[in-house]
Amino acid sequence: MAIEVGTKLEGKVTGITHFGAFVDLSGGVTGLVHISEIADNYVKDVNDHLKIDDVVTVKVINVDKDGKIGLSIKQAVDKPVEAQTRPPRAPRPDRQGGRPDGDRPGGFQRDRGGRSFKPPANKATFEDKVSRFLKDSEERISSLKKNTEGKRGGRGAKRM
Repeated sequence: MAIEVGTKLEGKVTGITHFGAFVDLSGGVTGLVHISEIADNYVKDVNDHLKIDDVVTVKVINVDKDGKIGLSIKQAVDKPVEAQTRPPRAPRPDRQGGRPDGDRPGGFQRDRGGRSFKPPANKATFEDKVSRFLKDSEERISSLKKNTEGKRGGRGAKRM
């Protein structure tokens, strides 16, 4: 029997390692069930889920050119239709009222990241912002110069 991707087969666990389990399929062909394909939940130890000589149903998920066969136990289990589709999401509570962002209480808006911020009351132009920055910067530099003028000379300076 040819082993094709997507087919479900019965197999017997012949070996267990820390990274998965080897399963003997029909005709003496062996495939590997990786630890991530054993169960839907987190598998810390393969021995907690499988024992040697266990008979398991597996699904062939890949067949390499060199003959390696990848198997999955969790994909072989048929899930109910309800579990495969996600339930519809509830609408966000801040969007239910249909208010535009600008009409939030207190004048707050949301930026693209979803964070609230309050926009400036006056709409300053770029030139106004640059001139305010330069003025503030010059004030800070002048205060630094005043504070460092008397401290020049370091340790070895002469006192008068």
